[in-house]
Amino acid sequence: MEQLKYRSVFDIIGPVMVGPSSSHTAGAARIGKVIRSIFGEQPDSVDIYLYESFAKTYRGHGTDIALVGGLLGMEPDDTRLADSLKIAYENGMEVYFIPKSEKAEHPNSVKMVLHKGERTLSVTGKSIGGGNIQISELNGFKISLSMGTPTFITVHQDVPGMIAKVTNILSKRGANIGTMTVTRESKGEKAIMIIEVDEPQPGICEQLKALDHMYTVNYFD
Repeated sequence: MEQLKYRSVFDIIGPVMVGPSSSHTAGAARIGKVIRSIFGEQPDSVDIYLYESFAKTYRGHGTDIALVGGLLGMEPDDTRLADSLKIAYENGMEVYFIPKSEKAEHPNSVKMVLHKGERTLSVTGKSIGGGNIQISELNGFKISLSMGTPTFITVHQDVPGMIAKVTNILSKRGANIGTMTVTRESKGEKAIMIIEVDEPQPGICEQLKALDHMYTVNYFD
């Protein structure tokens, strides 16, 4: 059984959001935004594979607009969510929804495959209730990212020493790393680090962004 972590009463009564469902709307928007952060930029196109409950009700519950809104960088309470499909079209992002009939690890599951030029990123996420989410797969690697602890997501060029530089900055600030996932597109191309730390570290982002060969840094607390 999955153990949920609640940080405040708002995690229990539900997040501030544009309705109608915390799992199908707020959670979906958070999944989309985290995946956008991992990719580091707006994709040219995205294939969205929906499973079980998401596949059956994604239009009626607003899961489609929430996922796309998240990919555009919107929060769950963003009033523009209702127009996210139109905004994606205007921004040149092609979106394909593909409902699947097979079972998934969780009834509210989605797999997104993002494309930009020759770049491709595959990420699977689950909306586990109350707006809470988990990222369970990244480019074929099984991971467990709950976003319930302070998390850094960086996109950088795959050059020697980048991991050491990032972890050295965290160490000097007294940040203890709980989990760390590193993957790359191919040797010398863009690489991704997902780092969960034990305590909030709001002041580190600017130092990480200043590193040579660093493209984007996002921090979730």
